Amino acid sequence: MSEFIINEKGQAVAPATVKMTAKDFENNNRTSVYWLGGGGAMINSHGTVIMIDPLLEGFDMPLLIDMVMDVKDVPHVEGVFVSHVDNDHYSRPTLRDIKDVIKEVHTSHYVAGLMKEECGIEDAVGHTWYDKTQINDVEVDFMPADHNWQNGIAKYQYRVWEKEEYFGFYLRCRDAKIWYVGDSRLMDYQLQMEEPDVILFDFADNPVHIGLADAYKLANTYPNAKLVCIHWGCVDAPTASAFNGNPQNIIDNVVNPERVIVLAPGEEYIVK
Repeated sequence: MSEFIINEKGQAVAPATVKMTAKDFENNNRTSVYWLGGGGAMINSHGTVIMIDPLLEGFDMPLLIDMVMDVKDVPHVEGVFVSHVDNDHYSRPTLRDIKDVIKEVHTSHYVAGLMKEECGIEDAVGHTWYDKTQINDVEVDFMPADHNWQNGIAKYQYRVWEKEEYFGFYLRCRDAKIWYVGDSRLMDYQLQMEEPDVILFDFADNPVHIGLADAYKLANTYPNAKLVCIHWGCVDAPTASAFNGNPQNIIDNVVNPERVIVLAPGEEYIVK
């Protein structure tokens, strides 16, 4: 487990970025998980590379980390999955600059429409809850998330933000089950899933994210799942609770705390 620090502003800060290279995209005869920083992740399952909410450049808030790689160095991506419209998950600059090396893009119908207009991704595929797709031998389920917070903010009420526009993703790889829960308040079904091997775990103590009490509940419902901490330690916004989880809270409050995985951005975690 990597070490993190608490800075002078009281923020838990992610470990120093590990720069990713083309080797991380090769078939290394295993399934590996990488935290891309923020809410993003990459899974390389025996050479099938899937990126979830990749943000590799152009974020509009100051950062505490270095990006994991330059977009021009991304060699190939078999599938990109975008969970929702928020710009720390739907990175327009990133997608515009890697679109030529992506084979498939999957997201909500709404965001797929935006991608065609904003990123030039004409073949982005729109989905709704409980859809399924397959990328090579990786099966992906589109799971519900509860995160349409925009409906409660006056400046965003130029449209209705439909609940079905927000996803988590459940991946069944050849040798691992990996669940990206997504930005979401706790939902009943999330306590009744097939136990995954790895949970890509947002634990933000924030009213439109899971909140700490429910993060503990979710984690302890699946006592053997590895918990890879995401959505923390990257954004220099000390008063924004959505970006300021502290992995120590999870370590101190879940059963089998040795399963809490604190990665540096870009660091490989081999699923065993």
